Amino acid sequence: MLSAAYHTRSRFTATARHAIRGRYSSTSTPNYNEPMSGNVMPRPGGIASMMRLPVQGDATDLDACFVGIPLDAGASNRSGTRFGPRQIRAESALIRKTCMGTGVDPFSYLRVADIGDISLNMFNLKKACDNIRDGISSIIASGCRPLTMGGDHTLTYPVLQAMKAKYGAVGLIHVDAHSDTSDTMYGEKITHATPFRRAVEEGCLDCSRVIQIGLRGSGYSTSDYDWARNQGFRIVTGEECWTTSMVELMGEVRGMMGDAPVYLSFDIDALDPAYAPGTGTPEIAGLTPSQALQIIRGSQGLQIVGADLVEVSPPYDMAGTTALTAANLLFEMLCILPRPKRS
Repeated sequence: MLSAAYHTRSRFTATARHAIRGRYSSTSTPNYNEPMSGNVMPRPGGIASMMRLPVQGDATDLDACFVGIPLDAGASNRSGTRFGPRQIRAESALIRKTCMGTGVDPFSYLRVADIGDISLNMFNLKKACDNIRDGISSIIASGCRPLTMGGDHTLTYPVLQAMKAKYGAVGLIHVDAHSDTSDTMYGEKITHATPFRRAVEEGCLDCSRVIQIGLRGSGYSTSDYDWARNQGFRIVTGEECWTTSMVELMGEVRGMMGDAPVYLSFDIDALDPAYAPGTGTPEIAGLTPSQALQIIRGSQGLQIVGADLVEVSPPYDMAGTTALTAANLLFEMLCILPRPKRS
């Protein structure tokens, strides 16, 4: 499933080594992984895993994992998102283990590692989707919750196929500048503009529990969002978010989602390009990073079964700002995952 480059686990100093994968039983005390401290290895040093966590070849014994999907075959404008996972990992070296804003240390109760990238067919998008679906299926088989680094937004379609097979139709919190519910692009059914239409057609989504936040920009007609609304999606446009806290909205979202499984999909172009220029289809007047944090932190308490951060395109991210923001948002997603029940 994973690329050969990640099948060999990293070698760490004795101080940081308690993080390497172990086997756990119902009677043993879990040995939790932690990011390598900057006091053990300088932040520019070491292997570029997500948050400098240990790397292992699969999701065995993990509660959550970071996994990359280096895909841009579905992109319609700027390419380069295939390099997104690599750059997100590089920028994540700055992130420490505790979220000071919420007081959450996810590494004190979650077994987490970076399991590398899903190996996929770079020349056939349909086959790549099959690779992604199978890869995610193997991750979630034992209950591990994947935090996926993209890669273009096409990848969320096969991820949701895998989620449906395990959990049934899931709720969706979709943060994006675009609805991604087009029927086709140039006659093709599978692109980064179509994942949620395909997901609805295949029964992957509980449409009464789908919300899209931040949609904005120019379109082809005033009816561009009609299909999504007709399915029962709740749409919160970018204009509705201007100068507004997301806290109240997320209170409503928690009531909407209930205690059933929910997937979180965050396209970095939901943010204003002043904050996240390195993306394929930027749209002005977007969300701020603080609003993004309010959305993610506002999902605390939901039954999040997985999440993704997509559309980071490093060739358009000269200062690394977009990838750094993406890495921090992925860490925040880790912080809101449900605590596992230990027997």
